[in-house]
Amino acid sequence: MKRAFTARNNMEGKEQVASVIYRGCEFPEDCYFDVERDVWLRRDEDGCVTMGMTDPAQAQCGKFVHIRFKAIGRILQRGQSAATIESAKWVGPFPTPLTGEIVATNEAGFKQNILLANKDPYGSGWMVRLKPTCLDEEWPLVLSQAQAVEEYREKIEARKLQCYRCMD
Repeated sequence: MKRAFTARNNMEGKEQVASVIYRGCEFPEDCYFDVERDVWLRRDEDGCVTMGMTDPAQAQCGKFVHIRFKAIGRILQRGQSAATIESAKWVGPFPTPLTGEIVATNEAGFKQNILLANKDPYGSGWMVRLKPTCLDEEWPLVLSQAQAVEEYREKIEARKLQCYRCMD
């Protein structure tokens, strides 16, 4: 395992973020994780939560070919799908680790470049912004970077996974 600083594009521009890298898989320190669902979460200043697919998940899926997002305004329960992802190897849900209302999706970004999550999963490859309605009850169920790295290490080793990113 190594620590690194990576440049990341977010909704406000570029920033440097400290990350742990394990077998090529990145885990930024400003993210929280639902390891079971392979989702990262980042709390935003406005009280919303931005979510996306983790680096190990995008590496396992392979190149995205299509995403169908749920409608903005839709209320989702914890575990429900906020989008359906189709990749070269897999079709399945993007489950939300929190209950809440979808306030934004990255549909426009993925229409411009379907490989956003394969190239920059924690930045421009974000998937959904949610306004949580049960944050006090559900936030303790997600893991910090340090906790998630320990759980992901086992998962990565068991699957013999090596993360990689698509290039232009």
